Amino acid sequence: VQLVESGGGLVQPGGSLRLSCAASGFTFDNYAIGWFRQAPGKEREGLSCISGTDGYTYYTTSVKGRFTISRDNAKSTVYLQMNSLKSEDTAVYYCYARPGVGFRRYWGQGTQVTVSS
Repeated sequence: VQLVESGGGLVQPGGSLRLSCAASGFTFDNYAIGWFRQAPGKEREGLSCISGTDGYTYYTTSVKGRFTISRDNAKSTVYLQMNSLKSEDTAVYYCYARPGVGFRRYWGQGTQVTVSS
């Protein structure tokens, strides 16, 4: 299982970024894919996930209405569209893949998002 995040960078408050998580090494359609983030000195925070087949999505309260998760099974890629970014969104963002609840997560290496003027 390999997951590679991209799309991070520096953006001003109120701006947007789209993160990508490119997957390989497993049957992508069968796995839920999600995003966590970790800011310096803080615990890792679960943000959003999307199921493999029926497209069910989940968002934590802090990003609901601002972030949108989507997947392109043909490209084995999941996207996290992030709008109305705030300074508190600054963190390293990680994607994961998991075949089901209770199974282990496989992680990417992370991509840095910095929201600053």
